[in-house]
Amino acid sequence: MEGVEIRFLRADEAEVLTELVTQTYGTTYDAAWVYNPNEIADRIKNGTLVSTIGLMGDGTVVGHVALMREEPDANVLHAGVAIVSEAARGQHLFTQLKKYAADWARAKGVWGIFSEATAAHPYSQKANIDLGAHETGFLLGWIPNSVCNNAALEHNSRRQSVALFYLKENDGPARMIHAPQRYLKILSNIITTSGLHGTIIPSPPLAESNLPEKSEITLTHRDDHNLTIITVHRAGKDFDKVVIDARDTQVHQLGRDVVYLDLALEDPNTAVVLDAHLDRLGFAFAGVFANQHPDGDALRLQSLHRVEVNSADISTASTHGNELLTFILADVKATHANRR
Repeated sequence: MEGVEIRFLRADEAEVLTELVTQTYGTTYDAAWVYNPNEIADRIKNGTLVSTIGLMGDGTVVGHVALMREEPDANVLHAGVAIVSEAARGQHLFTQLKKYAADWARAKGVWGIFSEATAAHPYSQKANIDLGAHETGFLLGWIPNSVCNNAALEHNSRRQSVALFYLKENDGPARMIHAPQRYLKILSNIITTSGLHGTIIPSPPLAESNLPEKSEITLTHRDDHNLTIITVHRAGKDFDKVVIDARDTQVHQLGRDVVYLDLALEDPNTAVVLDAHLDRLGFAFAGVFANQHPDGDALRLQSLHRVEVNSADISTASTHGNELLTFILADVKATHANRR
């Protein structure tokens, strides 16, 4: 877009982001911190937020892209809060903003940037692809139906899905990726297409008897999305019972619409327990979070409840993305049919 200055947002300008979000989403944006200028300023100061903005000559802010990280020294950043004002739409401003942020990240030695792009239309997905990013999954039903973006083509009363993207900036460490048999081919496709520095290894011939007695999990609650993420830190002999009990509690007692399950792909026990129990878990493939751990990647599975999955609601912008979505929809259908 011509006539736009692109630079980083300063901490003392934090209210600018809140104003832009409010103009675009009203009060429905699904991250409460963007409505709090003090919290935005604190994140900029402590290095967990790098905000890129686009300004017109009169100082009007017309676009924003954030790079976020859980720790100031994290090697993988999360791109989000991508907003372009109505006056600037259709002029490739999002691509300019993200490229500016990505160039900065590459120079800083960051391994890569992951992001979620709405699957309601292909335009933001295409912008990511134009920058060199690739799809690594689709989170079905991630966006609650309470979110209303005036940039959307139309409002949909159903929960909406997002495409996961990874933009490689630098090589992460070489690592082993232990793939369960059911997902061996799709994981290989994702790793190869995304240019990740990993080697796929089929599940090892290890018996469940070699697993530790107890599994260790933590739950991350996203009340604004009405979903929960189960993270497996250690898979043990009780893996299936622990995961199913945790999921069922979230769904039947707390009324969660979606529950996701994250497992470390550098851990060979991930492949062992999934090969043994995947058919009865009630979770389907969702995608890969590249370089999520210092030594490897995270596999995400998804269990959908009170979520209507309609393929007509989900768009893709590449052959790879379409093949990945086709696999995921088929796996969800098979999983729901076999759920116990």
